[in-house]
Amino acid sequence: RSPGPEPPRRRGRQRYVEKDGRCNVQQGNVREPGRYLTDLFTTLADLQWRLSLLFFVLAYALTWLFFGAIWWLVAYGRGDLEHLGDAAWTPCVNNLNGFVAAFLFSIETETTIGYGHRVITDQCPEGIALLLLQAILGSMVNAFMVGCMFVKISQPNKRAATLVFSSHAVVSLRDGRLCLMFRVGDLRSSHIVEASIRAKLIRSRQTLEGEFIPLHQTDLSVGFDTGDDRLFLVSPLVISHEIDAASPFWEASRRALERDDFEIVVILEGMVEATGMTCQARSSYLVDEVLWGHRFTSVLTLEDGFYEVDYASFHQTFEVPTPSCSARELAEAAARLDAHLYWSIPSRLDEKVEEEGAGEGAGGEAGADKEQNGCLPPPESESKV
Repeated sequence: RSPGPEPPRRRGRQRYVEKDGRCNVQQGNVREPGRYLTDLFTTLADLQWRLSLLFFVLAYALTWLFFGAIWWLVAYGRGDLEHLGDAAWTPCVNNLNGFVAAFLFSIETETTIGYGHRVITDQCPEGIALLLLQAILGSMVNAFMVGCMFVKISQPNKRAATLVFSSHAVVSLRDGRLCLMFRVGDLRSSHIVEASIRAKLIRSRQTLEGEFIPLHQTDLSVGFDTGDDRLFLVSPLVISHEIDAASPFWEASRRALERDDFEIVVILEGMVEATGMTCQARSSYLVDEVLWGHRFTSVLTLEDGFYEVDYASFHQTFEVPTPSCSARELAEAAARLDAHLYWSIPSRLDEKVEEEGAGEGAGGEAGADKEQNGCLPPPESESKV
């Protein structure tokens, strides 16, 4: 007997946000590239390191060459190069005998090294003006490039590399309700101040008018209304999204969730305690990375005088009994059970009151009222009073 055809494999979803937080979106066909030059500082800070270092070297080298050429033209125009060694001639710059000497003098002027061998004289007004111009422009270039390199080195996304997210999200019961949960942690001892967490559901959607939205974003409540989204991230925390009537997973059962196609993007923001700069860490979970009926393994233990976090178990989960039905079906079942208990308990109390009333005879109007309300008669002490 030949085996049946294999079921078609599900095509993997293209991530909107990678696990390391990098957004998988590229800007194409930009018609106005000049907009990047209007914010040149941010453009240079966003460049790759090799391009930033190249621009850093070129900015200084070209400036030195440019002003070195001007110093040589000044010396050439005044005839200083023709009167080399003439003690009666006062040049614009002493000991400037060629282009290389002019280039070195340009470096000494811009970097304020001042070796003393080449020096400007007071008989050259154009040289004095050029000296002032190079000093001002050199300070501006120096401030701009040093600022770019400082921002490049201390970019907040480097701090976000030590903020970790669990490799999987889980769905299980918490306080009798289905919840979607994931874990976050901080590997550093310096904390993230005013940390907050957000979660968004990314999936395609079609409107009532037939418009197709390929990457529709829906907020997942992780405690914004109650303030639970404000984190004290000293030890790893499990972030919970309660699947209630306002959740997009309200009617999703285990099977429906496995057949669905979506991506959950989580965003952790806060201020770095050491530098005061704001950083943002991101991660995402596809359908295959959401485990139904699992719970995270505890990573916190109490040692002698301190708490220890074992990050070896940070991503580990274990299975727990969890219903496979949707949160709506679970809530309806709980409501039916509550209604059954609500109506069954008074009926049993009524039967007990009727039996007691039959044994005592007619109990008066008060006894009749108690039988109709389904309440037990008060204790003897209260009835005597």
